[in-house]
Amino acid sequence: MKQTTIGIIREGKVPPDFRTPLTPNQCEVLEQIFPNVKIKVQSSPIRTYKDEEYQNLGIEIVTDLTACDLIFGVKEVQIEDLIPNKTFVFFSHTLKKQPYNRALLQAILHKNIRLIDYEAIRDKQQKRLVGFGRYAGIVGCYNGFLTYGLKTKTFTLKPANQCEDRKEVEQEMKKVVLPNNFRAVITGFGRVGHGAKEIIDLLPIKEVSPEEFLENKHNEAVYCQLDSNEYYQHVNGHFNKGEFYENPSEYVSILPKFLAHADMYIPCHFWNNRAPNLLSQSALIENKRLKVVADISCDIAGPIACTIRPSKISDPIYGYQARTGEEVDWRDEDAIAVMAVDNLPCELPKDASEDFGSELVKHVFPVLLGEDPDQIIHHATETTFEGMLNEPFLYLTDYLKGI
Repeated sequence: MKQTTIGIIREGKVPPDFRTPLTPNQCEVLEQIFPNVKIKVQSSPIRTYKDEEYQNLGIEIVTDLTACDLIFGVKEVQIEDLIPNKTFVFFSHTLKKQPYNRALLQAILHKNIRLIDYEAIRDKQQKRLVGFGRYAGIVGCYNGFLTYGLKTKTFTLKPANQCEDRKEVEQEMKKVVLPNNFRAVITGFGRVGHGAKEIIDLLPIKEVSPEEFLENKHNEAVYCQLDSNEYYQHVNGHFNKGEFYENPSEYVSILPKFLAHADMYIPCHFWNNRAPNLLSQSALIENKRLKVVADISCDIAGPIACTIRPSKISDPIYGYQARTGEEVDWRDEDAIAVMAVDNLPCELPKDASEDFGSELVKHVFPVLLGEDPDQIIHHATETTFEGMLNEPFLYLTDYLKGI
């Protein structure tokens, strides 16, 4: 059987990303599962797992990945690091025609690279098989409570990126003190929403139904988690899921009626830009209670009016003044404190890498290196060795031309 050499590239994006698609243990396991596979890891001074940790398990550390057949990364690979005529696997952030990555996709085609995009790796039910959403939810929810503690001056949490791992994050959550009338709303389920729920459920806080939340009769801290049928409705008052996805323009947001009772809002939903906005500036002007928005979804200038820019891990909070629609100091009494870090899993790189790599080993490598009856890899292959867009991605043609 022909040997396949897999390379793990050094992450080169700025700001630096410390994650890796495969941990040292996962590399060892992968070579055991697939005897014809050899893994080479490009030396990195910043990766959360040190070179020595791979070497100690017999994984080769190299400076050059030219000898590799498949090259795996996490974030966008720098254009100068692209090797012609190879297969690359990473998040390209081009599927939504992101203008800032047009040049990257053009270079990939010019170099006859076969690109497999993690975001497009889905099963036959169109469910994503790999992603960092769970840890975005975990870290984002934690950051939400860190923000709430600072905003209300009631408790202080250690920033997640200063914690050793998730276990320390969970220990920090024991410092959270909530008043009996505390109320929080989460929108969205999926990986992100379930990750957020893992964190909030560590607290002495009760989950209630949307109906119970609106009654607001509880004498204890509570939260509710809403799906799209609970925060959108048709202009005529009903909700039909198929109709909503087909023609969302006929629907309106009813989220403000929930947030009128909320101290914190944690958006974890997926938002289609054809759908109505969720929380307008006027709704925020009317809301006299909301103190914190921990926007894990982080759609800039999109469905949530106060999310006006992404924030950084080093400076995660900014303020929003609803009356003016402008950024202010989050400490201002009438400001909403917004946490909108757009690379949340980077704050717990070891745990996030472990979780992601586990999904790769379980769901992706078997179809990448073996039988693929559902053509999962074909449908995730964005470009071909012939320097062309693969058929499922022909919709990017005009994007590549700058149209």
